[in-house]
Amino acid sequence: MKNPMNESTLPNVAPDALDIPDAARLASGDATHPPRILILYGSLRPQSFSRKLALEVERLLQHFGAETRVFDPHDLPLLDSVGKDHPKVQELRTLSEWSEGQVWVSPERHGTLTAVFKNQIDWLPLEEGGVRPTQGRTLAVMQVCGGSQSFNVVNALRVLGRWMRMVTIPNQSSVPKAWQEFDEQGRMKPSPYYDRVVDVMEELLKFTLMVRGHSAYLTSRYSERKGDLAAQALASASAAAE
Repeated sequence: MKNPMNESTLPNVAPDALDIPDAARLASGDATHPPRILILYGSLRPQSFSRKLALEVERLLQHFGAETRVFDPHDLPLLDSVGKDHPKVQELRTLSEWSEGQVWVSPERHGTLTAVFKNQIDWLPLEEGGVRPTQGRTLAVMQVCGGSQSFNVVNALRVLGRWMRMVTIPNQSSVPKAWQEFDEQGRMKPSPYYDRVVDVMEELLKFTLMVRGHSAYLTSRYSERKGDLAAQALASASAAAE
């Protein structure tokens, strides 16, 4: 929606690139398929608690009606050690493009997220061939702790989510002494920490239902539209000169 603009009021704005936010464009979309959620975790240990939490949230998401995928980081090479055509890299990127929302779960190691987790995000480009595999997706961040409760990882994941242009939900989960919170079958025990996990998944699904179908509009930026218009004008001028 365009709005007549007094050029003396906003002399530095390119009028053709300026878009007035329009509530009508955020009305309920046409999507009727189950929300598509990708779950990433950050440990290769056989008894990985981040994987156990990832599988626990998958059960909740499926109960809420979502379609889910859990990416297995085993055999994902270190960034730039192989080409982007490696099968595990392609699998990860394809799943990210497929997703409408994501859950990131990492253990805390030396005060921050693990290299296993960060390597997965590093393989996801901000843009490639006009495709942005993370932009506009919703995101829930979670961590498991070996000791007392910490928020170092979820804070770091929020920074990553912002960098990847994702819509990170307000709620989050940090599970302290994770080895006490899961039974022998790998299921999370009843506790306030489990209740928080349920809270986070409920919120993620609500935000995903609200945002999906509108991601392109919500993440459309004046600076990028201005750049596109300038590129179009340059292309037109070049074509006219030929």
